[in-house]
Amino acid sequence: MQNLRKILLPFSLLYGAIVWVRNKFFDWNWISHQAYDFPVISVGNLSVGGTGKSPMIENLIRLLKNDYEIATLSRGYKRKTSGFYLLKGNEDAVDTGDEPLQFKLKFPEIAVAVDENRQRGIAELKKLDNQPEVILLDDAFQHRKVKPGLSILLTAYDNLYKTDWMLPAGNLREPRAGAKRADIVVVTKTPKNLSKNNRRIIEKKLSLKPCQSLYFSFIEYADYLSNGINQLSLEALPKGFVLVTGIAKPKPLVDFLQEKSLDFQHLKFPDHHNFNSKEIQQIESHEFILTTEKDFMRLKSFISPEKLYFLPIRPNFIEGKKSFNQEVLNWVEHRHKKNRT
Repeated sequence: MQNLRKILLPFSLLYGAIVWVRNKFFDWNWISHQAYDFPVISVGNLSVGGTGKSPMIENLIRLLKNDYEIATLSRGYKRKTSGFYLLKGNEDAVDTGDEPLQFKLKFPEIAVAVDENRQRGIAELKKLDNQPEVILLDDAFQHRKVKPGLSILLTAYDNLYKTDWMLPAGNLREPRAGAKRADIVVVTKTPKNLSKNNRRIIEKKLSLKPCQSLYFSFIEYADYLSNGINQLSLEALPKGFVLVTGIAKPKPLVDFLQEKSLDFQHLKFPDHHNFNSKEIQQIESHEFILTTEKDFMRLKSFISPEKLYFLPIRPNFIEGKKSFNQEVLNWVEHRHKKNRT
C-alpha cells in the first residue's frame, strides 16, 4: 500500500495543485459565486464518501422541519436523469439517486430535489408555491459556485482529513486547507465511549480556527429491521442471512452485526452501485436479505418485499448534542429574522 502511494503521489500533488488554484480563484472572487439572504446549510466532506452525510442531513431535517419549510438539494449521484427534478416519492433510485429518494420517503412533507447545478436548483426551489425557508445542500462542500450561510464539514474518525492524502494516493477531493471554510466540523463514526483525552488529541490534531465549532458523533443502530411497511426485531434475523452493501465503508455495520454473534454472508458492492440483472438474480436467490437504507432504495423495486429489510441508523453526539442543535437553531433563526427585515 505504501509503495502504491509513492507511485501515485506525483499525480496527487498535481491534482492538489489544480484544486488549490481553483479554490484560490473563488477566494479572490476571480470566479463568481452566489450567496443567499435566506438560510442555506451545506453538509459535506473533504474526502470521497463514507463520512455520514445522509444521516446528518436527516438529523437537520428532524431538527428544523417543525418550525420551518425545509427543502433538500442533492446532485443525485449516479442517476440516469439530468437537470432539475423535484421528487414525488414514487420514483426509482436510478432516476433520482438513492439518498434523495431516501429523504423523500422518510420525510414526504418536505421538498426534495436534485440538480447537478446547485445555483439553478436553489432558484427552482424558490419558485415553488410552498417556498422553502431553509435549504439543505447534500454533499456540496466542493460546489464553490454556491456560498452557503452555514457550512458543516464531516470527517470520519478512522480517516481524519488531517491524516489523509489527495486523490489518487488518498481519498481527499481537495487539500486539507479547505477545512477552513467550515463553520462546524463533526468527527463522525467515533466509538460511542470515546474518551475526553482522545477527543482532545483529535482537537489538537485538527487545529481548527477559534470561530469553528467541533463535535463528535457516533452511529446509533436501531433495535429493529424495516422494509418500509413492516418491522422485525434483530432477534428475528434468521441464521445464514445475506448482507448486501453498496456503500463506501460497510465495516461499522459488519462489526455491529458480528458483535451480535449473527451468522451471515456479506455481498459487498461499490458505493452507490446500480445493480444489474445478474446481481439482482443472485441477491434474490437468498431467503432473507439485510441491507443498508441507501441500498434498500436501489433494491426495493426488484426484490420481493417480504425478504428485503434494512437496519435504520441515526447519528448521535458525544455530550454535545444540545450544543450542536442550539448552534444550528440560533443561526437559522438569526438568518431568518434578518431576511424578514
